[in-house]
Amino acid sequence: MTLTNRDLRDDIRDYWSDRAATFDDDPGHRIAEGAEMAAWRALFARHLGPAGGRRLLDLASGTGEIARLCHDMGFEVTGLDWAEPMLDRARAKLPGVTFLQADAERTMLPDGCMEIIVTRHLVWTLVDPAAAFAEWHRVLAPGGQVLVVDGDFVSRGWLSRMLARRAPAKPHGDGTRHADILSRVHFSHGARADAVAALMRAAGFRDLRIDTRLGAIHRAQAAQFGWRKSLLRRSEHRYAISARRA
Repeated sequence: MTLTNRDLRDDIRDYWSDRAATFDDDPGHRIAEGAEMAAWRALFARHLGPAGGRRLLDLASGTGEIARLCHDMGFEVTGLDWAEPMLDRARAKLPGVTFLQADAERTMLPDGCMEIIVTRHLVWTLVDPAAAFAEWHRVLAPGGQVLVVDGDFVSRGWLSRMLARRAPAKPHGDGTRHADILSRVHFSHGARADAVAALMRAAGFRDLRIDTRLGAIHRAQAAQFGWRKSLLRRSEHRYAISARRA
């Protein structure tokens, strides 16, 4: 029997590290200039208001696309990611932004050091979301804001089932590793907005708003996708959740 100290978080870090080199090649990861960037900017402005140079932490920053958006909006951005190869690309893209390596569930940042925390497509991968949300609450200053953009990428509605019968989906990156990780995370059956919001509320966040008005983003992304993926994306349960620390 071989003993190891590896855990699920290590598997997640290594999976995204291996995908870093081609991450921006996948539609939906890199934010295209023009209509898509404008749609993302409108979503963030709707929930966060004017930037005003406020300190913003981009959790699971990946190759720096959301950090790029927020930096251009006028926030003072710090990016944090668990995968060093992702950070290498983010630093090359945004040399004026600070990027740190750490686990989004254990940031190691000081209490109350950030005014805003944002995440995109992180929550569905969390091992312990209750602990993560408590950590984010700790890192935010009183009155600070959090904006989570995520979705249920597991549950399959009638449209996705019909399309799967007509044309099976291509594997997502390394399909076997992706499926193994998904089976072990907290939201293995899908990160529904109400379940995520309930955990955030339990961690102390207040004034929660669930926003499913992501149509402008989906329409802007449609040109990058084939007809099948564009339809699937519009049918998925995708959302933004904003909240405040009391």
